[in-house]
Amino acid sequence: MKQEFYNLQINTNGQKLYEFTNETIHWINKNNFKNGMLNLSIQHTSASLIVQENADPDVQTDLIKYFDKLAPMDNKLYVHTIEGKDDMPAHIKSALTNNQISLSIRNHKLLLGTWQGIYLFEHRLNSNKRSIIHHFIGE
Repeated sequence: MKQEFYNLQINTNGQKLYEFTNETIHWINKNNFKNGMLNLSIQHTSASLIVQENADPDVQTDLIKYFDKLAPMDNKLYVHTIEGKDDMPAHIKSALTNNQISLSIRNHKLLLGTWQGIYLFEHRLNSNKRSIIHHFIGE
């Protein structure tokens, strides 16, 4: 049994989904992980993690539009507006999605479906440097 940690830094450039599946698979292969659990945690409250379709980019467009309707960028609706019109909506979107995801690794393979990818879902309009902690436990 072993444990390994990795801090993946992703520079974002506004509100959208940033896929990091390949970076994660590269780290798994580099460390020769055989079987175990991989926990991913984002260290921010205005961005989140999701597993989502990676074949049709229209899915990403629709997700952003849907979440913008759920949490509109209108400061008249919120008390917490100190960082601008995207501040509280970003926190709401983050609360509705995930700050952690656990995935299985079996026989050196990350167990994702055919059309699934791992994404950082940036909810802020400006550029940010985001940290995603990878924590592997297994063999």
